[in-house]
Amino acid sequence: MRYCRFNFENSIHYGRVEDRGGELWIVDLAEAPEEDLAFRLAHGRATSWSFDFEPIALHAADLLPPVTPSKIVCVGRNYREHAKELGNEAPAEPLLFFKPTSSLLGPGGTILLPAASERVDFEGELALVIGKRVRKLKADADWRPVIRGYTLANDVTARDLQKKDGQWARAKGFDTFCAVGPLVGDEIDPAAGVTIETRVNGELRQHGSTADFIFTIPELLAWITAAFTLEPGDLILTGTPAGVGPLAPGDRVDVAIPGLGVLSNLVARDL
Repeated sequence: MRYCRFNFENSIHYGRVEDRGGELWIVDLAEAPEEDLAFRLAHGRATSWSFDFEPIALHAADLLPPVTPSKIVCVGRNYREHAKELGNEAPAEPLLFFKPTSSLLGPGGTILLPAASERVDFEGELALVIGKRVRKLKADADWRPVIRGYTLANDVTARDLQKKDGQWARAKGFDTFCAVGPLVGDEIDPAAGVTIETRVNGELRQHGSTADFIFTIPELLAWITAAFTLEPGDLILTGTPAGVGPLAPGDRVDVAIPGLGVLSNLVARDL
């Protein structure tokens, strides 16, 4: 299963995505997930795709973030080499922080560099999309039914403000600082190790594997749900590999994992 969220015929729709000859296509319209209340208020439970739909190449669609989470939970320093490159020790326990939902940005959207920061970094990541309400999940429980699918994220960070403030809400929370997409899919297996790469202007900057997580997905889910309930659609960013670096106006940053497409965003100064 792969799906995206996009603008079409002057309204928002969900689309079923398939690989056709090595290229991703939106092949049909799909029902919205339960957490997208705005969609359901607009369309009801009846099919909103009762007209003929011609397939669209994913890259040609007006894509939106494929998720509408109630919260965005992020894991800091979940790769040893990334912790090391910023002069930090690897954490003994998962390090959690939040991004506001107002920071969400879709594929093709522009990351805006705020005037308050002199260094804004990219951080390519695998993100988990929660599929059912869960609280106090045990580390040895079957965690896979909890996950609806996976997507790509760029945990954009004002690095200087992160160091200055001592806590990360402002540095991680500016508008456009959580790029997500282009789709949600359940056809990868992060537990077996999947490769994540980030390129800036075509140059490879990050290359890592989920096999190198300090804390595995079941460990993260157990730790997070011991503190608070996860709801359908909630997003968990699992951490970034080494190689983070600054962005500049005019840059293009691409995050990729095989099977999940490419999350591409341009960069500009926020005026």
